[in-house]
Amino acid sequence: MADEIRAEMVANVWKVVAAVGDNIEEGDTLVILESMKMEIPVVAESDGVLKQLAVNEGDVVQEGDLIAVIE
Repeated sequence: MADEIRAEMVANVWKVVAAVGDNIEEGDTLVILESMKMEIPVVAESDGVLKQLAVNEGDVVQEGDLIAVIE
């Protein structure tokens, strides 16, 4: 079953840490968002393989936007 990671707020994608195909463990940082000069890590909520990364560094995400899919 796929686990979709979605943005919880409007933010800029400051840094992409993981890459498609990486083995991911629960708690691993996938990307780091920046909002109001604060860095917010987006972490995996389950173990698996990163199947899709829907953002790039410099993108702006809205609340609810897809960030990544882990299977």
